[in-house]
This record gives sequence, structure tokens and C-alpha cells, in this order.
Amino acid sequence: MTGADPGLFTPDSVTWQLHGDPMMWIAGIRALYLQALHPRAVRGVMQNSDFRRDAWGRLMRTAHFVGTTTYGTTEAAERAGARVRKIHRMLTATDPDTGERYGVDEPDLLLWVHCAEIGSYLHVLRGSGFRLTDAEADRYIAEHRQSARLVGLEPGAVPADRAELAAYFEKVLPELAAGPEAREVDDFLLHPPTHPLLVPVRDLLWRRVAQLAYASLPPYAHELYGRPAPAPATAARQLRLTGLLLRRIPARLRWQLPPKHILRAMARLGPDARPAPYKLGR
Repeated sequence: MTGADPGLFTPDSVTWQLHGDPMMWIAGIRALYLQALHPRAVRGVMQNSDFRRDAWGRLMRTAHFVGTTTYGTTEAAERAGARVRKIHRMLTATDPDTGERYGVDEPDLLLWVHCAEIGSYLHVLRGSGFRLTDAEADRYIAEHRQSARLVGLEPGAVPADRAELAAYFEKVLPELAAGPEAREVDDFLLHPPTHPLLVPVRDLLWRRVAQLAYASLPPYAHELYGRPAPAPATAARQLRLTGLLLRRIPARLRWQLPPKHILRAMARLGPDARPAPYKLGR
């Protein structure tokens, strides 16, 4: 549709193609596991929300934010960012050991959440068979200086390629620990509350999803959580197989799930805006 607003990322971006993939759900759960290993960051979540009662709502709100900022109009993306910044400005957390009270919008905490998300999206999708060159992976990380800006970070302070992202994780590693809050997140992701009649389904399907997300974490995360994980080669095979299976579900069927960000973008911009991996490298 001529003249329509393509949004912050546009259909020519790596982000536009990548975020339409069904493995983003596995990647989002991996990001939760990783984010929970930063004690100050996870405290900000646990002390300001009923995580166990509303974990699914939190996951859906994150998915809605990612969908809006990726496929929505520029105005919608900026509105979503302003809403997140406003909420974060009002929230604080307390260190139980020192009594220190701090804002959840501290740049160091926002940066950890951002890098854990972007690193997880990239790791899971590439590992599951989504073909990206190294240059495209770097482009993806650089593009997300936009999403970092939306949550209140200075774009220049955010990693812009794989090397800078790896250096960031190396630098922050000494700050990570599996404290009580991380244990609670781990327990929830393995045993989310559900109706008694649905427990068998939870154990059959959801636990496999959570275990795959956990298996895809870096070795230091497994060490901190203290739970065993499959050998890297086994985890890699599981990721590829899951990606193969999920991508067999027709895209238009997957995109019918609310809130239909991709279908709305295609209606706004025309059918050529359809996300597809083959469009990369053109």
C-alpha cells in the first residue's frame, strides 16, 4: 500500500523476517531463564508482580510489545515504548541483603534484559535452522538498538554486533547467580499452575518446551541453575527438529493467533510485506 507507514524496522529488515518465525516462543522462554540469573533484574520482576499468577500474561505482554515494535506503525511502536518507560519509572526493588532500594529502570538492568532477549532470539532461531549469515546476524543485533531506545537505553551504549554482544555477556557473567527468585522462575517454568485435568497435557507438551528452552542456554547458565542439560549436540538436534516441525504449520494459520500483528502489517503494507526467510540476502 503506497505511502503506508512501514514502522521502525520495515519489511527490508532482518528483524521483520526473523520475528515471524514460530521458534520465537521457545526463544522467549530461554530469555526468561537467562534474565532470571541477574539477581537485581529478576528482583524487579518478582517484587512488582505476582509472577506465578500472571506469568503467562507477562509472556504475552512481552510478545505483544515485540510484535507491535516489529510490525506496527512508528506511532504504535513509540507509544508502546513510552508506556513501558512510564511503568518502569514508577517501580523499585529492594535488595534483601543490604536494604538498598533501586529503580527497575537502571540502565544496567535494562541492558541485561535487552541483551538476554536479543541473544536468545538469535541463538534459538539460528540453532533451529533459520538461515542467517554472520553479517545478517550482526545487522539484527544492530537493528535492535531501536528497541533498546524504546525501553529507555542510549542506543550507543548497546551492543551492535555479535562480538560486542559476546563481550557484554563475558563482562556481566560475575554478576550472575541463581538466587531464590531464579529458582522460583525455574520451578514455575517447569510446573506452571494449571487445571488438574490439564496436568497430563502440561507434562507432555509444556514441559518439553521449557526443557528445550533450558537445554539451549549457555553452559554457565546450566552450571548456575545446577540442573543437568542434554549434551550440546543433543540440544542442537532437538532445536533443529522442533524448528522443522513448527515451520510445517502454515504461516497464515500461525499468524491468526491474537493479536495478529503480522496480518495487520500485511493489510497495511500489502502482501509483499509478508515475512519470509528467503527474502534475506536479496
